[in-house]
Amino acid sequence: MLLKVKAKSQISENEITDEHVYLERRSLIKKMGFLGAGSLLASTTSAQARGLDFFSSKEEQAFVTSPIKFKASSSDSQVLTPENKVISHNNFYEFGTKKSDPVNNAQSFKVNPWQLKVSGEVNKPFTLDYDDLFSRYAIEERIYRLRCVEAWSMVIPWLGFSLSNIIKQADPTSKAKYVAFETLHDPEQMPGQRSRRVGGGIDYPYVEGLRLDEAMNPLTLMSVGLYGKTLPPQNGAPIRLVVPWKYGFKSIKSVVGIKLVEKMPPTTWNILAPREYGFYANVNPDVDHPRWSQASERRITSGGLFARNRIETLPFNGYGEEVSSLYKNMNLRKYY
Repeated sequence: MLLKVKAKSQISENEITDEHVYLERRSLIKKMGFLGAGSLLASTTSAQARGLDFFSSKEEQAFVTSPIKFKASSSDSQVLTPENKVISHNNFYEFGTKKSDPVNNAQSFKVNPWQLKVSGEVNKPFTLDYDDLFSRYAIEERIYRLRCVEAWSMVIPWLGFSLSNIIKQADPTSKAKYVAFETLHDPEQMPGQRSRRVGGGIDYPYVEGLRLDEAMNPLTLMSVGLYGKTLPPQNGAPIRLVVPWKYGFKSIKSVVGIKLVEKMPPTTWNILAPREYGFYANVNPDVDHPRWSQASERRITSGGLFARNRIETLPFNGYGEEVSSLYKNMNLRKYY
């Protein structure tokens, strides 16, 4: 069932300045009268590494209609970050700490078979396999801003479904207060997990968490694709979390575990550097990182790496209307 949300953050596709090719493809698909997926979700590793096209030419394979578009920001016009930047400028320490390491080191990463286990304080635990990720829930397109704690940002057209779909299916018990996430632990495939030096000093597997009400918010997305294609491995294939009002490190990649728990779960960056990275990680331009300002960000566009595309950072990354009520009466300087 498709999510129906009316808010200032909702947007139609023509309000976003897309890449030329992307616009042409979307226009063609609209003329055909449907969006499709499934037939091109091949099982070969090489195909997945490239990121296959979600859109099919066979109408009987279409299962998504009228995807919701969420505005990247409520205050300024947005330009999609070019696809080649999105898939080549990545933080995924399992494949190395340099921005170019993931795209260089992840292309042989195998995503099929895959299992995503949903467990914990639930009445109906279950496991999703690779095919379930693309067929169990209706896929929507969401155009979101992604703001990194390192003060750079992108605008990305994601494909996925609300995390709330998974949580509702699991039927949480009254003890469920938080949602804990875990990344695949596979040192043979992930060089950063074989060496603390290569992997940034992290104790793997990577773990993250949300409060249950944050996880249930309509904006919280489990993404299986971007730019009309399945996720490339460097972007978190085959499934990742996207929480657009939080710093990017909360959006855990290559998820294999979702566990509902009673107490606040540990999170990787808070374990590694608690003074710098809190549990909540809400985008707050008034709270600086101990080593740099968070008041502005460098928007990654079609320009070069050092292009001067500096813009003001917005509270909650521009999604305050949808999420600020979650933190009413909380001290967001203390709970950073």
